[in-house]
Amino acid sequence: QAQLEESGGGLVQPGGSLRLSCRADALTYKYNCFAWFRQSPGKEREGLVSIYTHDGITRYAPTMGGRFTASLDNAKNTVFLQMNSLETGGTAMYYCTAHLGGRCFSEIRAPDIGYWGQGTQVTVSS
Repeated sequence: QAQLEESGGGLVQPGGSLRLSCRADALTYKYNCFAWFRQSPGKEREGLVSIYTHDGITRYAPTMGGRFTASLDNAKNTVFLQMNSLETGGTAMYYCTAHLGGRCFSEIRAPDIGYWGQGTQVTVSS
């Protein structure tokens, strides 16, 4: 069974919104750092945001411009990524990660020890 289950991707028009979900098991969710990444074909992987499940403190990549918001549902062990004003450049596979080491790093980066979700495709197109 996958430790992280992502959902919420799909096709959206430019300017539209989507909310991605990343559900974890209770042991993985509690007191750990989750992050969202995306990767488009031919491009480097890009870190979007990290969030610490204990206190909800977030860190956003400067390029997000306030259009993306990470949040938590502790009752459901789920991390969300609300994406607004999507642009065609946002077409990518989006991944959720869990770093099993407590607080988030000072930068948004892949977990040293942890898990990756299977990814959910987001396509922004008219």
